[in-house]
Amino acid sequence: MEEWVGGFWHKYITRKANPEFDLARVSFDEVSKSVGMVFRALGGNVVKRIEPASAREYLTRKSFLQKISGDSQQVSLAWQDDESLRLPESLALFAQKSLNHDLYIWLAVLAAHHSGSFRHWANDNQALVVKVLEKFPALRLRYQKLAKAFIDTRPSIDNLPKAEQKMEAAIVQAILTPGSVCKFPLVDFAPKAVYLWLYPSAYSGELISPEYLASEQDEGVNRENNKKLKKSETSRQKAERVNAPDEQQGMMIFRLESMFSWSEFAQLDRGCDDSDDDDDYDSTIDDLDKITLAKQQAQQKSANIKIDLDLPSASEDDIPLAEGIKLPEWDYKKQRLLAEHCLLQPMLPKDTKPQKLPVKLQKLAKTIQAQFEQLRSVRYWLKAQPQGEELDLTAWLDFHVESHITPTAEKGLFKSFRGNNRDLSCLLLADLSMSTDAYIDNNNRVIDVVQDSLLLFGEALQSVGDSFAMYGFSSVKRNNVRFTMLKNFNEPYSDHVRGRIQAIRPGFYTRMGAAIRQATSVIEEQKNSEKLLLILTDGKPNDIDHYEGRFGIEDTHQAICEAKKQGIKPFCITIDTDAQAYLPYLFGHDGYTVILRPNQLPIRLPQLYHQLTS
Repeated sequence: MEEWVGGFWHKYITRKANPEFDLARVSFDEVSKSVGMVFRALGGNVVKRIEPASAREYLTRKSFLQKISGDSQQVSLAWQDDESLRLPESLALFAQKSLNHDLYIWLAVLAAHHSGSFRHWANDNQALVVKVLEKFPALRLRYQKLAKAFIDTRPSIDNLPKAEQKMEAAIVQAILTPGSVCKFPLVDFAPKAVYLWLYPSAYSGELISPEYLASEQDEGVNRENNKKLKKSETSRQKAERVNAPDEQQGMMIFRLESMFSWSEFAQLDRGCDDSDDDDDYDSTIDDLDKITLAKQQAQQKSANIKIDLDLPSASEDDIPLAEGIKLPEWDYKKQRLLAEHCLLQPMLPKDTKPQKLPVKLQKLAKTIQAQFEQLRSVRYWLKAQPQGEELDLTAWLDFHVESHITPTAEKGLFKSFRGNNRDLSCLLLADLSMSTDAYIDNNNRVIDVVQDSLLLFGEALQSVGDSFAMYGFSSVKRNNVRFTMLKNFNEPYSDHVRGRIQAIRPGFYTRMGAAIRQATSVIEEQKNSEKLLLILTDGKPNDIDHYEGRFGIEDTHQAICEAKKQGIKPFCITIDTDAQAYLPYLFGHDGYTVILRPNQLPIRLPQLYHQLTS
């Protein structure tokens, strides 16, 4: 009975202390697509991820009911950095669901015109609102509607201290009349969250200061001094650094009510012991309000081991074909190509020998070959020509009849035997990174599916007679981009090529830009009028140096643009279910396709080629 009454009281007092309208709540998932469309259409960075923001600490004055209910002062706010735009996980600020939806759109519009840093939080937001309303006057009525509804949700200022009353009045005026307030008083507590404005990046690890000052210099220092930890794929966790506790001395003092709290200090040293379940640490991190990191001194310096992924020995590695090719790489921060920044190594698979097509693929290969024979060069008669190999009897008869009725000029009376030749070359570039070693079912890995796809692709193009080449690629940093030759343009498709395909193994990382530049150079030498570059991959560009995240995306995008300028048509085929987040930017909305069932790739690859070239 006591527990029931306590639970009922907790629900009642929490509901009373929470001013949100749950029935009108709009979650981020409901608006993520429309928000992303608005953000990018109005000039927002097309590479930025748009994700929900986890709650962050926001020190504001609590009401009496909030003190009783134990409100934790964790608020989900809108902010952005160089990598992503973060919007509240859900909004239930207004009683009307349409207003909560409009607020998401408004925040996306603001973010699209914001540089990402603040010098004075309140003044910068006012200037940003003025800029947006001047650029898009049609938004003025929508903003005014949001502003008036938002002001109605603000608490009464009668019971606040005088300094906080002045701050709240300044906030209200700044929202209703953007740009009219230049100075904000200093107070001990921040005002209630202003959901109509953007906030500084949560990476800085700072609390929202009362004076709302966040200089670029302070942000840079805090980014270096605070560890960026992820709570999940779409949320971030706050962090701080402290000195490691001295375990040799000191007295342990604690309060009984804090025994079951994780918020003090969790010593997570995973250096040698992997016996614990990772899920335990994941659940612990989810419960933490703040992750505390401490640098510990090693007991034995000789026990420090640096582990890095290295290349195999020369005796076990693939066969190099040349000394290497120096290629440029795009630096998006400097907006220029870095000359000779990468070293590409052409290679042949090791221990290859001629092999027949595997028995399991032979029946399917015959079916695909029969389909592709429709694309073979077809010879036909071209009628009513002024000259040709034979007399066109139908045209001659028409001319003879018309000439007896009225004077008629002589028309084409011959027919010519012509051929419709396909003038096409295709280069297939396959991603052979270490992720292809993953299993897609109980029997097959990604690399196995890639091998079957390459084999069937070769059988199909051999039957149609198109000129084609096949290469694979992986990388270990910029000085070792491995470019594996499976078949070049001048080589016939034979058992030697089938043997190379069946000898490929999972490699390392995915430095896609360098591989695309080399593939462009190879296919550019072909004399065909149409040139197709097919890229087969299972993930986005990455490497263990700076080629992670936006750097790899921008370099790959630049390499694709360079290929298009040479008259080459790039097309990407991927099995990455998250490809919608980056492939539209890289290849355009009609320049890629996602294979949701990887085991269907061997069948779908020839079909896609048929569709692209028929």
